[in-house]
Amino acid sequence: MAQNYTPRKPGTRLTKPQKDRAGRLKLNPPRKQFLDPEVEQLGDERARLARHGVRPAMEKPRPQVQPKAEGWTQRTDADGRPKLEFKQPRVTQPAQHLADMSMADRQEKVKELGLPAFRARQLSTHYFTHYTTDPADMTDLPAEKRDDLVETFFPNLLTEVRRIETEDGQTIKFLWKLFDGVLVESVLMRYQNRITLCVSSQAGCGMNCPFCATGQAGLTRNLSTAEIVEQIIAANRIIAEGQLGKPEGARDIERVTNVVFMGMGEPLANYRRVMNAVHRMVDDAPNGLGMSARNITVSTVGLVPAINKLAEEGIPVTFALSLHAPDNELRDQMIPVNSRWDADEALDAAFNYYVKTGRRVSIEYALIKDMNDHAWRADLLAKKINARGRGWAHINPIPLNPTPGSIWTASEPEVTQEFIDRLNDAGIPTTLRDTRGKEIDGACGQLAAEDA
Repeated sequence: MAQNYTPRKPGTRLTKPQKDRAGRLKLNPPRKQFLDPEVEQLGDERARLARHGVRPAMEKPRPQVQPKAEGWTQRTDADGRPKLEFKQPRVTQPAQHLADMSMADRQEKVKELGLPAFRARQLSTHYFTHYTTDPADMTDLPAEKRDDLVETFFPNLLTEVRRIETEDGQTIKFLWKLFDGVLVESVLMRYQNRITLCVSSQAGCGMNCPFCATGQAGLTRNLSTAEIVEQIIAANRIIAEGQLGKPEGARDIERVTNVVFMGMGEPLANYRRVMNAVHRMVDDAPNGLGMSARNITVSTVGLVPAINKLAEEGIPVTFALSLHAPDNELRDQMIPVNSRWDADEALDAAFNYYVKTGRRVSIEYALIKDMNDHAWRADLLAKKINARGRGWAHINPIPLNPTPGSIWTASEPEVTQEFIDRLNDAGIPTTLRDTRGKEIDGACGQLAAEDA
């Protein structure tokens, strides 16, 4: 669905999008085959397609594949619409862990055990700097109190069930069992200049997107702050032990440098715990891990109120919007939450994040053959991005990663390149996302936490 924008002539300033009485962006009515009228009228449409060798100049447009769950039944509400779960069921929470507490809370807890407050800093150093919870390693603490301190501050939250490595050992997918038997996954990836961990923020997901393996199971529960942080600590321990492969010529890196909330779950549906975990990541040692906020990416399918809240946090994390379609007709079917906050509202919130923080936003776009990869959609996406300003967004097309039971597949290479060329031609930085972990079902959209 297109916005009613006035076309811009060279040398003129962008006009503001028109809005209705409620303050929402004014949209044109739906058109057959999802075609945007302004994109239809682009004079160089067929000529540019032919120039890039996508299809002969007079060939008919490619078909429009409709999104639907393949190999599983999508959950629906009483009205027959895809069911959305924003709140977790009532479940037992994990025991409180040191990573759940602020330093002041840790000091109070230490005092309750009859010890001076400075012991809390020592415990925090062991955990956030040395990645240990073994009392035998804590020789600076009173021997008679070590076991009590470990029992109080470090309840077991994650148990490794299985790990799968790529052939080069540079990507590892972990299956973790939580205290209540719930399973989640995280993926550790080493690159030349960084080590990235993809963390889960929920067990399952309530957003019910039909092309995502994680969403097939629905939402089991939110992860606690410490359960999120523990994924990083466990990864750091594994790196320190030399268990992660290293490409030739790579920097000597001894811990996770980048965290992406792109594992299981919708991070902004678990807002409070995710933000507490971010604080533990960026707080200086021994309060936390001392990571750079700019190396932490928080992703969402478009929970607009939470995006606006994130913009006010004052922590300059990288923000990523999983858009996947610029037109609401298609996005309603691909991303069910679009029925609450549509593509234009999500883009408005993303642009607001840029205005508030000065941090360029990432737009994630999974390219699916004959579904959302049409050249006119690239033009429509470019138009919507540029209508809000220049230089505020970077687009990451992602070849669709296959999931069990689905007939959907990634776009053809030439179609992918045409999509990217359209965006780059419009002046929008666009980079094809690396699909690390695909061969071990560890790439975007593939995490399902199944125990073999």
